[in-house]
Amino acid sequence: MGSLGEEPPQVAEDCMGLLQLLSNGTVLRSKSIDLITQQIPLANHETVLFKDSVFHKPNNLHLRLYKPSLVSNRAIPVVVFFHGGGFCFGSRSWPHFHNLCLTLASSLHALVVAPDYRLAPEHRLPAAFEDAEAAVMWLRDQAVSGDWNHWFEGGPSVDLDRVYVLGDSSGGNIAHHLAFRFGSGSVQLSPVRVCGYVLLGPFFGGEERTKSEDGPSEQKLTLDLLDKFWRLSLPEGATRDHPMANPFGATSPALESISIEPMLVIAGGSELLRDRAKEYAYKLKKMKGKKVDYIEFENEEHGFYCKSPSSDASEQLFRIIGDFMDSFSNIF
Repeated sequence: MGSLGEEPPQVAEDCMGLLQLLSNGTVLRSKSIDLITQQIPLANHETVLFKDSVFHKPNNLHLRLYKPSLVSNRAIPVVVFFHGGGFCFGSRSWPHFHNLCLTLASSLHALVVAPDYRLAPEHRLPAAFEDAEAAVMWLRDQAVSGDWNHWFEGGPSVDLDRVYVLGDSSGGNIAHHLAFRFGSGSVQLSPVRVCGYVLLGPFFGGEERTKSEDGPSEQKLTLDLLDKFWRLSLPEGATRDHPMANPFGATSPALESISIEPMLVIAGGSELLRDRAKEYAYKLKKMKGKKVDYIEFENEEHGFYCKSPSSDASEQLFRIIGDFMDSFSNIF
């Protein structure tokens, strides 16, 4: 309780009633979000095993590993998946992300690594980027030490020459950061070879509105909510043209000289972030030496693959991602 005559803190930001930032910096998170996520049934994939592991003890960060249980003579690729949530919400344990990772492991026949990362506003950017880097370095450390080998006994081995980073929404922004942080053929990650990135409805921003942002709201996503996510996650006082939100803002570093691995950018035709994703992909595609493809799913909204991973559009998406990954099989 404040001292006599002291004004109680006011609500500076209210995010769907689930997260409040007070004027004194206090962050209140509603426990009702756990009740909401628990209403989503967990999928039962009998062909996929999963387990949790700590990847960063100082920040108590965990990840979840998903492994196809079917025995294969061929080593399987690795997919590192970063969840969405506007940098403010989300976890590997949320049912819709968990169900998506089960589907990815099964449909892509891959080991899926799904790390958590620190959330804003308690931990503003670049905290999420730092944690994502730590997760990829954890993968490298496992490859070097072999500490996780016991989990693969009796099952498929892992092909560390075929590692892919896949990010949903804010996780797509994280994938962008990693692509340019590590560049192409990074010796820093050896013996791990990241050979492609998939950005699903990447969460980018900018002060100047795009046509899709000025369009109608989605069923569960509004422009106001996107703006709140940026105010809560960017460094205090930063605008949506900050380099961590807008890769092509006035103060953003030049990307032309940085060599990156091939990239696939996906967006729904009816999502608010569509034009951001499309502009991002086409600007990179025009840069010399960058292989970037853009695919748009007509009439689909943001995160359609999370909401309905068994829909026709989602199954088509997984086939496209699988083809993208298979295109590298004969290169290395």
